[in-house]
Amino acid sequence: MAVDDFLFRSLGDDPATYLRFYRWEKPTVSIGRSQKIEEVVDMDFCRANGIDIVRRVTGGKLVLHHREVTYSICSSDTEIFSPKLVSSYRLISEALKQGLRKMGIDSGLAKETPSSYSRGRLPCFSHPARDEIERQGKKIIGSAQKRTGKKFLQHGSIPLEKDESLLRSVSLLSEGKESIQMTSLSEALGRDVDFVWAVKHLTSGIAEYFAVQLVPESFSDSEKAAIRMIQVERYENPSWTQAY
Repeated sequence: MAVDDFLFRSLGDDPATYLRFYRWEKPTVSIGRSQKIEEVVDMDFCRANGIDIVRRVTGGKLVLHHREVTYSICSSDTEIFSPKLVSSYRLISEALKQGLRKMGIDSGLAKETPSSYSRGRLPCFSHPARDEIERQGKKIIGSAQKRTGKKFLQHGSIPLEKDESLLRSVSLLSEGKESIQMTSLSEALGRDVDFVWAVKHLTSGIAEYFAVQLVPESFSDSEKAAIRMIQVERYENPSWTQAY
């Protein structure tokens, strides 16, 4: 996430867009920028089971990153993306739907956000929110966006497999009391789904939807050093993680 943070900071006045896909070395909890960690995370369980906790710069709710595809899009291009949060969020959802369609998965956009979800402390994958991607009433992609002027960064989680038991354990959900309306690529297709295979189709769908050609990028040594600095100052810093 320090890489996403760096790319967002690097956006200038000239239009530019970056798309990334990545995965996690081990189960990790991320919380939204303004969430109170003690209200949404079982920190004792995470410590005892070696699960890291990190605070995102984007908003949204708790996400368990585990056996998933994580995507990020950051851009300053208002010709491709709307300058408004809601409309740019919806555009990205439509592009991700195109990627799912290429995998053979039919999906739609949720029409509204349940009040119990928007006002409560439930994790991201407990319910689909408005304009998030769902399949048969269950969330299959969860996303959150940060915006400053015409620049934005959007993160998202696309489960390859789901682990409701672990999600309940890290997020203070009582067993059986609150529902989890989530699904995964593997569940939707009825077979195991590989990270590389999923990314190939998501990349193709996004490029097709926006009618763009994606060009691979790499970081210079100075850029890698800047990313490392952000990682140390934020994502490895307990005062950042435990803020609020």
